[in-house]
Amino acid sequence: MTGTDHEPSPDQPSHRPLVAILSGAGISTDSGIPDYRGPNGLWRRDPEAEKLVTYDTYMADPEIRRRSWRMRLESPAFRARPNAAHEAVARLERSGTPVRVITQNVDGLHQLAGLPERKVLELHGTARAVTCTRCHARSSMAEALERVAAGDPDPACLVCGGVLKSATVMFGERLDPQVLGTALGVAKAAEIFLAVGTTLQVQPAASLAGVAAEHGARLIIVNAEPTPYDALADEVIREPIGSALPRLLEGLG
Repeated sequence: MTGTDHEPSPDQPSHRPLVAILSGAGISTDSGIPDYRGPNGLWRRDPEAEKLVTYDTYMADPEIRRRSWRMRLESPAFRARPNAAHEAVARLERSGTPVRVITQNVDGLHQLAGLPERKVLELHGTARAVTCTRCHARSSMAEALERVAAGDPDPACLVCGGVLKSATVMFGERLDPQVLGTALGVAKAAEIFLAVGTTLQVQPAASLAGVAAEHGARLIIVNAEPTPYDALADEVIREPIGSALPRLLEGLG
């Protein structure tokens, strides 16, 4: 981009704006994964469930760990498939539009839909891997869940015997500063910033919408409930994400 506002000549490619998408739990509900903070969210239905993903409690209480592993074993997230919204994002990227996804989700559905790994920033880590809290060895969640299903209620690290946890950021843990720094850079550079299926209440992820708006991005919020950033948005869409997002992104491609 040269800074001029004339039309590109026929032999020059048209400028395509960088589209950043901050996705939250709402983008995955059509895949059968319940959200956490919505009207019927997990934390509202079962406040005790929050203990299962709180680091200090998880590390201190073997019974909490056993319950956490049972929760993971029964979680619909590992059987879920990408829905129309995930597929629309991947389709936009394949069209040649510069796309970066910053996701609060840990389900890996953006990647399963075909979005390249390097274009997805997982702020809260991934539930598809496990890590040892002692030696930091990393392995697949599928392998750990096989051990749980076979009768090991709290599988230990096979390398050092330490406590295993999902490779997600639990309550009480810090976000990866490198991932957060990259996400901040994307928010500043984006010309279009979409916040999709997120309440924009969890910081610092929510602040990325404000950063994008402050740096001149067109801010579009697609969410069923009001968010603290609605007043900053150029457009707020309350329609179901599975139909609204594909239609919206088709207009950007």
